[in-house]
Amino acid sequence: MKGTQLGEFEELVLLAIALLYDDAYSVAVVEELGQRLERPVSLGAVHRTMQRLEEKGLVNSRFGEASAERGGRRKRLYTVTMTGEQALQEARRLRNELWAGIPKAAFGGPTL
Repeated sequence: MKGTQLGEFEELVLLAIALLYDDAYSVAVVEELGQRLERPVSLGAVHRTMQRLEEKGLVNSRFGEASAERGGRRKRLYTVTMTGEQALQEARRLRNELWAGIPKAAFGGPTL
């Protein structure tokens, strides 16, 4: 999966897009991440990351319907591609493998 390795923030944004499923647009992703991370998240950083994920082929975007609350503008909605799902699965596999390999003594636990 060369070229689809995720940075930490890319992984978080991609997970938020998957979580929001059919309502994943930049403001919703900012709100979701801000709530879960319990810290402010920059709209600009999320927007740039979503663009980068699309360039990598990890997400697709489309325009939703225009709404009066947005002054007639349409939202750009994102969905995770199969390649994006595979990148998330690989990141998860690698993290789990690393966690499983840490000896208990590394965190001050008893050694066997």
